[in-house]
Amino acid sequence: MNAYTSNYQHTQILTASSEQILIMLYNGAVNFVRLAAQAIEQNDMHMKGEKISKAMAIVSELSATLDFEKGGEIADNLDALYNFMMRELTTANLRNDGRKLKVVETLLVSLRETWVEAIEKQSRQAAWESAEKTKESSPSSAEYKGLKFAAI
Repeated sequence: MNAYTSNYQHTQILTASSEQILIMLYNGAVNFVRLAAQAIEQNDMHMKGEKISKAMAIVSELSATLDFEKGGEIADNLDALYNFMMRELTTANLRNDGRKLKVVETLLVSLRETWVEAIEKQSRQAAWESAEKTKESSPSSAEYKGLKFAAI
């Protein structure tokens, strides 16, 4: 990776919202799992181990950032999924099992899509609430008409 790309990625991360970083993490994990599967197919054990290790680091980070107080049952379920993924990644690494990687990839893609939908829904809700507040604080059409008549 050249210095320009590295600086661009660094800036992208520093300026990203927490939601964007979450999606970036999922994208990275999916990418590393796919690269590990390719490495198994090409019998490149060094590359396989490196990519699985990076995927595991991301899954571990996702697990470590769970807020069990706020997240409740959802956080518990995500934690169980992340632990399952870690076991599958470990087994895939030890046994060169691309099927285990496919299972993890499918879960990661599904979770990423769910998060994207939730973020979009939250964004639409925030925009709607903002529009409602703006409507409430703007003068009514009768007030506009009164100003119009006063100006004549």
